Amino acid sequence: MSPRRAKLVCTLGPATETAEGVRALAGAGCDVFRVNFSHGRPEDHTARVRIVRDACADLGRDLAVMADLPGPKIRLGDLSVEPLQLSAGSRFVLRADGGPGDAEGASTTYPGLAGDVEPGDRVLLADGAVELIVRGVEGEDVVTEVVRAGSVRARAGVNVPAERLGLPAITDRDREGLALALELEVDLVAQSFVRSAADVAGLRALMSDRIIPIVAKIETRPAVEEIDKVLEHADAVMVARGDLGVELPMAEIPILQKELLLAARTAARPAIVATQMLESMIHAPRPTRAEASDVANAVLDDADAIMLSGETAIGEYPVEAATAAARIVEVAEERGARFRAVRPSCTHTDEGAAAAHAAAHVAVDDPAVVAVACFTRTGRTATLLSGERPSVPIYAFAPDSSVRRALSIQWGVSALPATVPADTDEMIGLMNEGLLAAGVVQEGETIVLVAASPFGKAHTNMLKIHRVGGAVR
Repeated sequence: MSPRRAKLVCTLGPATETAEGVRALAGAGCDVFRVNFSHGRPEDHTARVRIVRDACADLGRDLAVMADLPGPKIRLGDLSVEPLQLSAGSRFVLRADGGPGDAEGASTTYPGLAGDVEPGDRVLLADGAVELIVRGVEGEDVVTEVVRAGSVRARAGVNVPAERLGLPAITDRDREGLALALELEVDLVAQSFVRSAADVAGLRALMSDRIIPIVAKIETRPAVEEIDKVLEHADAVMVARGDLGVELPMAEIPILQKELLLAARTAARPAIVATQMLESMIHAPRPTRAEASDVANAVLDDADAIMLSGETAIGEYPVEAATAAARIVEVAEERGARFRAVRPSCTHTDEGAAAAHAAAHVAVDDPAVVAVACFTRTGRTATLLSGERPSVPIYAFAPDSSVRRALSIQWGVSALPATVPADTDEMIGLMNEGLLAAGVVQEGETIVLVAASPFGKAHTNMLKIHRVGGAVR
């Protein structure tokens, strides 16, 4: 098992959507495979998920699949020329019709745009590659002036202030994508362009009996302003710096990243940092020094995971990118402990959270402790332990394979299979033998066990210091 604590999310795409590509990414250190539902057909998404499942079966590993829903994202329509070069000072019309676009204008996927913008509004295309200023509205068309030149392609994003948009938080494409995600039994669902806690609650309400953990993507000003409430409803968050850096001043993003990660840690929710982590590796075999620092600083800011997007989806060096990211994380963890973000103070009133906090501190205070282990049916105990950032590995025994896969995003957690024990003593024996069988501990070593006792009749309430191979009682 990898000594790396922070996890790696890799996006699948044309560069990696084969069985060989998935196995290579897994070998390089990928823990979670992202399938972007914004691009491609349902059959493409289905094929990618099945390839991951088959590869995991071959490798004997529980790797997760995260379906990333489109959200209320506005995009350009088709273009007659690609890439389309736009010149500063030129007139460019965002039209409601669906005809192919050219240098004079293009259609968008949101017919109601003209009703949501005002003269003077800033509109960004392709994550800020081109900047427009709204000069007026003519019927259903938005007349803009290009103030920053650049090139765009069909389906490029169109960003306007999120608080202005009349688009529903959950679109028809989201509903279709969620239905497919449920059918494919993915392990995590990323919700794009979250604006409020109600958006997350609304998506959860659409799920069937199988509730999939929701990763709320923080990429709008309203979500930043309501982050504490969003964290109450989401199972995890993603600091999605692409659209966040378009919606908010770029100079604020580094500090916002730190603030959002701190909020997630305080709420004991996993947090992913995403967008342009190793962007240059789409075309280069090595990252830039600035990119290496970016990945390392995300780790030192206490991110649970980092995510690669185009680097592994369309890049020329996808496996090299994953390998580089994993290695940068490992070095940051090995040598950067004294630079890590300060942990939030303990304010736990919940019994399970208090037990996890105590377990982490036992591991710090007793140098003989080599691991923390827990038995969990839902993943909650492992999540609580991960949030406490113990100084030793966390091993979570979970009978449900979907729970084990979902734990792939949790900092420091390695999930192991288990049967359902009859009682607490059998549960302790199961963890003892499971750790020995996995080769992660040795006879006589000291571990901390966290679980519920009596088994099946309580929530997490037990902390036991145990000598491996010793008596269960």
